Amino acid sequence: MDFACTIVCVEVLGVWYGHAGIVGNIVGAITNFVIGRQWVFISSETTNLKQQALRYAIVWMGYVALGFLLLVAVTDYVNINYGVAKVLVAIFLSVTYNYVLQKKYVFK
Repeated sequence: MDFACTIVCVEVLGVWYGHAGIVGNIVGAITNFVIGRQWVFISSETTNLKQQALRYAIVWMGYVALGFLLLVAVTDYVNINYGVAKVLVAIFLSVTYNYVLQKKYVFK
């Protein structure tokens, strides 16, 4: 969802790739929370939903900030296509930041 929204925003709507990456992150975050909660971390207790959503939002804001900075840096300074940069940044942050914090903080 993240990549599809980013590409549609850039290629179809003409949005700058940095802003498009943020839009993609928002859509991806919503999708990721639902999937992560239901299938990855199997945390379906309704009493924790608000707590988990708040913790997820905190982690997500950091992910968006880091994702934006790294996307722009990799695209502009390494001089590679924004789509390739988006995939590389997403893989890096998913493994080193997102999964770890979701497992240990959000869905604990």
